[in-house]
Amino acid sequence: MQDKPWVRNYDPGVPAVLEYPAFTGHELMERAAAKYPNAVCTIFNGATLTYSQVNEMSDRLAAGLAGMGVKKGDRVGIFIPNTPQFVLAYYALLKLGAVVVATNPLYTEREIEYQVNDAGIEIMILMTNNYEKIKAIQGKTRIKRLVVTNIKEALTPLMRVLFTLLREKKAGFRVTLRDNDVWMQDLIANNRPEARPKVTVTPEDTALFQYSGGTTGLSKGVIATHRNLVSNTYQINAWNPNAEEGKEVVLMAIPLYHAYGMVVGLNYGMMMGASFVMIPDPRNIPDVLKNLSKYRATIYPGVPAMYNAINNNADVLAGKYDLSSIKFCISGSAPLLRETKDRFEQLTGGTLVEGYGLSEAPVATHCNPVNGVNKPGSIGMPLPDVECKIVDLEDSTTVLPAGGIGEMILRGPMMMKGYHNMPTETANTIRDGWLYTGDIAYMDDEGYFFIVDRKKELIKPGGFQVWPREVEEIIQKNPKVLEVGVAGIPDANSGEAVKAWVVLKPGETATEEELRAFCKEQLAAYKVPKQIEFVSALPRSTVGKILRRELIRQHKEGS
Repeated sequence: MQDKPWVRNYDPGVPAVLEYPAFTGHELMERAAAKYPNAVCTIFNGATLTYSQVNEMSDRLAAGLAGMGVKKGDRVGIFIPNTPQFVLAYYALLKLGAVVVATNPLYTEREIEYQVNDAGIEIMILMTNNYEKIKAIQGKTRIKRLVVTNIKEALTPLMRVLFTLLREKKAGFRVTLRDNDVWMQDLIANNRPEARPKVTVTPEDTALFQYSGGTTGLSKGVIATHRNLVSNTYQINAWNPNAEEGKEVVLMAIPLYHAYGMVVGLNYGMMMGASFVMIPDPRNIPDVLKNLSKYRATIYPGVPAMYNAINNNADVLAGKYDLSSIKFCISGSAPLLRETKDRFEQLTGGTLVEGYGLSEAPVATHCNPVNGVNKPGSIGMPLPDVECKIVDLEDSTTVLPAGGIGEMILRGPMMMKGYHNMPTETANTIRDGWLYTGDIAYMDDEGYFFIVDRKKELIKPGGFQVWPREVEEIIQKNPKVLEVGVAGIPDANSGEAVKAWVVLKPGETATEEELRAFCKEQLAAYKVPKQIEFVSALPRSTVGKILRRELIRQHKEGS
């Protein structure tokens, strides 16, 4: 493989090598606050906070948390959706040198208990509607105290009154604190910003435990340093030479509890001095569209399902929303179909590019160029300072030439330290300084990379090899199909068989035989699904990946 053949296809102005200042994660925000003190930082249902307010309030919160005993290296949970409170809690913890452990607000008690115990969390910051859920498991964990915030604290005075009267109790946001738990707003109000402890935090200190999305079983805590997060922020910034500092508006719908949202959305936006339009529920498409149109969002990181929802929205098709402010969108977590990209770009006039990343390199490593050629099916090229190669599946060391299919391995300044309390998993994933992604891929002659599938999800019917993604891409081409998941299921005759779970577009009907015949025209016989099940929805991870293991589990339980 030629050394970095992709560099010659970078957009003009994108460097192959970057210089990374010795910043910490919170310094990105502090520098923006110094440069744009009066600029709007967060927007939430009409309420705004300026950069200077966010900086001061996070200082106050940091002082309050320190008074509760939070110190450098402590792991502290954040259990909050995309609201200004998440931003305040995130930067307050980084300022103290604490480790952020953000938790999906949709998690069940069992899932939360595992993550809290694995990380060793003693203090958790959460929204009131999840208060009772955490209290129910507190006795099974090391949690000592909770810091609680109500969503209405981020609203305008009028909206706050209306919320209190009409929604607070009904929606489960009204609670009475107990057991010495405290209100976040009291910590902010009762502490001076200058009381924040002057903690020495370095780029090599741990900033984040990011629990992997769980597509392969037990969730693992990825240890990310400040250097990892800041380096990736600089890489993303370099990739978009069209961005204008101090003028961008980020539609912050991708969840902040995942490193994708933290880095590609929050940290990148902070570096740009952007305004953030906070969207707590990315599946609430009317809310997404209203905010996108009203606040003239220019940057919208997301996943294909989010862009598809906009493409197929009846009000969008009727021209009721002005989406023309959109300039730049990165799509990750799942393959971006050409149809989705083209339609979204037609509707907005902006650019939608497919990228690739993983929690173990928080969070982006590849992307299609913003101005250059975007190849269908490609995750694009490695970002500046990312080394990447394809190695043989059998020996895991022989480097394959362009076109050779093998495991994609990489290294760069954004690569994790390892997994928390999992030395064997760490040693299996990081070998001789290279991160083994577990993704099967190939590189073409121009340095564009293409994901074939996950190494662990290979289906072997009768000894043949079938990549689920290939079958999914064929079925997805059927005009009646909205989305599809493919996985291997136990089979008495062939050991394993190909099965497809299909969601049809609204109003469409189809039969197994019809879709199987469609596949036979484009796939070898052993790749054609032996079973096809029509479902109303597919199980997905928190960042939109289809959970094939969950499909297999459901099949086994139903058979």
